[in-house]
Amino acid sequence: MLFRRSVSASVLLVLALVAALLTPLPARAEPEPAVRGYIDAHSHLMSYEAFGGQLLCGKPFDPRGIQAALADCPDHAGNGVFAWFENFTRHGTPLGTHDPVGWPTFKDWPAWDSRTHQQAYHAWLERSWRAGQRILVNQLVANRQLCEMYPLKRTPCDEMAAIRRQAELTRDMEAYIDTRSGGPGKGWFRIVRTPAEARRVIGDGKLAVVLGIETSEPFGCRTTCTRAAIDRGLDEMKALGVSSMFVCHKFDNALCGVRFDGDLTGAVVNAGNFLATGRFWQAETCTGHIHDNTIAPVTSDEIADILRLLGQVGITLPLYPKAPHCNIKGLTDLGAHMVRGLMQRHMLVEIDHMSAKATGQTLDLLERASYSGVISSHDWMDEAYAGRVYRLGGMITSYGSPADSFAAKWRRDKSASDPRHTFGYGYGLDANGLGALPGPTESVHLDYPFTSPFAPVKLDRLTTGLRTWDLNTDGVANYGLVPDWLATMRATGGQELIDDLSQGAEAYLQTWERATR
Repeated sequence: MLFRRSVSASVLLVLALVAALLTPLPARAEPEPAVRGYIDAHSHLMSYEAFGGQLLCGKPFDPRGIQAALADCPDHAGNGVFAWFENFTRHGTPLGTHDPVGWPTFKDWPAWDSRTHQQAYHAWLERSWRAGQRILVNQLVANRQLCEMYPLKRTPCDEMAAIRRQAELTRDMEAYIDTRSGGPGKGWFRIVRTPAEARRVIGDGKLAVVLGIETSEPFGCRTTCTRAAIDRGLDEMKALGVSSMFVCHKFDNALCGVRFDGDLTGAVVNAGNFLATGRFWQAETCTGHIHDNTIAPVTSDEIADILRLLGQVGITLPLYPKAPHCNIKGLTDLGAHMVRGLMQRHMLVEIDHMSAKATGQTLDLLERASYSGVISSHDWMDEAYAGRVYRLGGMITSYGSPADSFAAKWRRDKSASDPRHTFGYGYGLDANGLGALPGPTESVHLDYPFTSPFAPVKLDRLTTGLRTWDLNTDGVANYGLVPDWLATMRATGGQELIDDLSQGAEAYLQTWERATR
């Protein structure tokens, strides 16, 4: 009986194997074709709505037309003498003047070193898309403290309210471009929520726009917070279409300490940190090779222990021991909870602006989880961490700078890359982010007209209204000159840099895809 059962089982097994061999295999899914094009992993299309809505002048679009979109701020009227924030950030003094007329003359703005005038009008961005840009990460941005410090306001200073409004405005811009392109869904500007959706958009020859968040108090986490607030906030932002987030920005918060600003900017931001948190930055002399930026003034070593004791009881002074400096605050338990929450929702973790200590602790978490979804999008991370980012399968993109310094940064980053993952490079222009764009350089000259190295498009000097810009003398005065700037990269990095920039969008998508798995 046992023998008969064994024979029957054997026969059935043979028949099953034969049937399996005769059954045609399902068609294997074809791999997604690699995309070709460059990426801006960090810019701010809607930051004019941040900081109270009166600090930045002009908009990337306006249904009333270019004359309404590219107008100066009311307080800049006359000769710009009352534009103290523009004067301070551009010239280092609150005193100064400029021609406030925008459209159609654009005599003094936009300019590569003007921080408060619109840099990313939709027609300028369109020129970059036509030249080969395939991904733009639109960072929704806010800073409550800067909003409260600036005297003119038309919107509240609540950071999350500003983030929601900017997400809405980005969708309005998508709809506006659709109306100019033949109807819903036909425009070249497409907001995406997943890497698969981004690939479809790029495959259609359009620009994939990813929503990110860069803010100092995510979910209201200033000095205190709760896990429940973080969870609710992450769920809301995911539903809003956000795919990438910073944990902290300019000021220490309940989640992590920040990487210091240096020089005069550092002194101003440090004062803001005191107003925002009740404390100045707390720093110690770093013992290793990884550190934050140096802050001033620096005092003698003897005062270091006294400053540490004062800090332990909540008293801080803007006095610091010898450099190199490290923020003593790293990633808090709540910050770790947020990082885990980003991983659970398959979102990208932005590690720029974190203190050296917080960055290392965040990478520890990501490494334990083998999570690839990490990016340093605009050079605000100690370069010594680059190898860890690349080994995870993450990505690094450089802040916008003239071609020679940009190429030098690319070489350093590529030397730390991991051959197991596709290497692609990109930039974080930080347009409309209160920072300078790449200025003119004497080391590289661009001959006009030129053909984009990323798409079969021939471009001459950019003209808007009555103004014509030339990269050689004007630098990247606005987003429309990004193709001109990138065309100079061959002179400093050769075809290898052009090829790596061409793989930037693909490398970003692969990082994002690994995070979704």
